Amino acid sequence: MKKNQTFRNIVTLSIIGILCVYTVPAQQFDKKEIEKAMVRAMEWQEAHPIFALAPTDWTNGAYQVGIARAHKTTQNQIFLAALKNTGYRNKWKTYDRYFHADDVTVSYGYLYLEMNDTRKNYVDLKPTETFIQKHLYEPNKWRDGTDKDPIKNMLWWWCDALFMAPPMLTLYANHTGDMKHLDTMHKYYTETYNLLYDKEEHLFARDARFLWKGNADDLKEENGKKIFWSRGNGWVLGGLALLLDDMPKDYKHRDFYVSLYKEMALKIKEIQPEEGLWRTSLLSPESFDHGEVSGSGFYTFALTWGINNGILDKTEYLPVVTKAWSALAKCQQDTGMVGWVQNIGASPEPATVDSWQNFGTGAFLMAGSEILKLN
Repeated sequence: MKKNQTFRNIVTLSIIGILCVYTVPAQQFDKKEIEKAMVRAMEWQEAHPIFALAPTDWTNGAYQVGIARAHKTTQNQIFLAALKNTGYRNKWKTYDRYFHADDVTVSYGYLYLEMNDTRKNYVDLKPTETFIQKHLYEPNKWRDGTDKDPIKNMLWWWCDALFMAPPMLTLYANHTGDMKHLDTMHKYYTETYNLLYDKEEHLFARDARFLWKGNADDLKEENGKKIFWSRGNGWVLGGLALLLDDMPKDYKHRDFYVSLYKEMALKIKEIQPEEGLWRTSLLSPESFDHGEVSGSGFYTFALTWGINNGILDKTEYLPVVTKAWSALAKCQQDTGMVGWVQNIGASPEPATVDSWQNFGTGAFLMAGSEILKLN
């Protein structure tokens, strides 16, 4: 009898232990408040337009991706109206550097409207189609290796580019049914992967300047670690989630992207700081010891997307995204502005409570759009 009681006690304690490990956090997301926060963020951003080069540039393009994802989740007409107004004002044009992946990002929003809006012939996709043709299939100085800068010897020579063009090209291939664009995208994607992806760290160097070859003169952080920029890897992981969301399940190269996504997701989970937001230098958090919203927003979006689509284990990753969203929400001011966004750059730099950019707002909207889908 005593032996049986001891056994029952052991079983009970074991069950309690399992529940402690695997029960998801008790915190419940207030979805109405999250959607309100997203609307306030967009309304503030619409009242404070900003762009690096033009209304059709990559900064506004990333912001439009956030608005498109927000509408896809919420079906809130305020997001749809913002997308329509932007496209109409832009006359559905891309930016004008056909060799540059950045300059077609804005077309993601146009394609979303074309594929989801009931109003016929509202979107003019001819500028997007022209860009795709010139970018992928006509000679340019980067793809042909004729640029005088040795770093720029391939079409997508910086990791950010893997957000800028591939998701839009995947969406376009879906729209047209022409898989040749996916095959061409895969060709250039793997070129970038082969050059910039660190298979030991499971992170991307921003560009060839940061490739570490073990020499004393190589660029490293003060702690001796390789330099991996948070937003740069956020561009890649967020782009992978977007790309996989629209890529046909039977596409011949899909497994490559799923495997890469899982590898990066695990790494990002492992290096998340305790308070939730990732640092601008991923392996040297002490370099700038504060969280940053744009990279963290893309990670939160991508990891939550993985949970929602059954690619990442919910019990393992839900605490990560819960902590991350809680921290992101604290970076939104009462006005709706989302702060702690690193300025435009190409390497780890600091941010402040009052630093903002439209692509940071886009990352915030993307993150919220997936958090709202959590069951």
